[in-house]
Amino acid sequence: MPGWLNFVQAQYFPIFLTLMAVEWLVARFGRDSPHKKIAADDAATSLSIYGLGELAGPLLGKVLQFSAIVVASTVTPLHLSPDQWHTWVLALIVTDLCYYWAHRADHTIRLLWTAHSVHHSSEYFNLTTALRLPWRLPIVDHLRDLAWVPAALIGIPPPLIFLFITLGLFYQFPLHTERIGKLPRPVEFIFNTPSHHRVHHGSDPEYLDKNFGGVFIIWDRMFGTFAKESHPATYGLTKNINTYNPIAANYHEVSAMVRDVRGARTWRSRFGHIFGKPGWQDKSRLTASAAPAQDRPGAPARN
Repeated sequence: MPGWLNFVQAQYFPIFLTLMAVEWLVARFGRDSPHKKIAADDAATSLSIYGLGELAGPLLGKVLQFSAIVVASTVTPLHLSPDQWHTWVLALIVTDLCYYWAHRADHTIRLLWTAHSVHHSSEYFNLTTALRLPWRLPIVDHLRDLAWVPAALIGIPPPLIFLFITLGLFYQFPLHTERIGKLPRPVEFIFNTPSHHRVHHGSDPEYLDKNFGGVFIIWDRMFGTFAKESHPATYGLTKNINTYNPIAANYHEVSAMVRDVRGARTWRSRFGHIFGKPGWQDKSRLTASAAPAQDRPGAPARN
């Protein structure tokens, strides 16, 4: 990541800490129902995952010298000027559309889910959950880069792409809360909101694979993945990992995928366990008496 983006991140972090402190105080001294309380063990796990990831990031970052976004920008004949205001507007919209597809792929390609499942492994929903981010896996980062290649090919400068990816993640931080109800209807229609994101983190059947948008929720409305918050969500995975160990929480799905690949007898099965949907099974090997398992550790509350 460019150094100036690290600087931008550093300016936002004190704001994140302040918001988390305010949320904790409200939860600690407010008269809330139990499901809105902040569990100390769970919050500590989320913060530990984030902290250890920040320590490992510079080491793993040395591996990430290749960026499909930069390569695409080099080969395309189109180059939009960052000095024009409409380039910035286009960058915001297109980058967020690319994020929608990257996020959707996180839930539908198991290799990507091995990383993203970490973020969904908390059974609580508060601002510390926003920092429960997976440690960098180079192959996953490279694959996710491909989602933004179209933005580079139409001429959006890579620095603007990286900037709006980062700002989009910052935008999503305060969405991880139960403290904010539904916002005015025009806002709820266009933008991703805490209400929409609670649905996204729900493991309830009607909430699975819904609301992938980053800044804008209109992508979900357009592509059929929108769900309205109709009742309080049950957070977590469809089968929870039941651990507060940050290392186990970060690698539980990687381990499960490796076990499935090692146990596969054909290359078709191995490919399916890596690039199929989370929970994929080789149907050719199922017998009439062996129904496919619906839940397993790491299978998504595919939200």
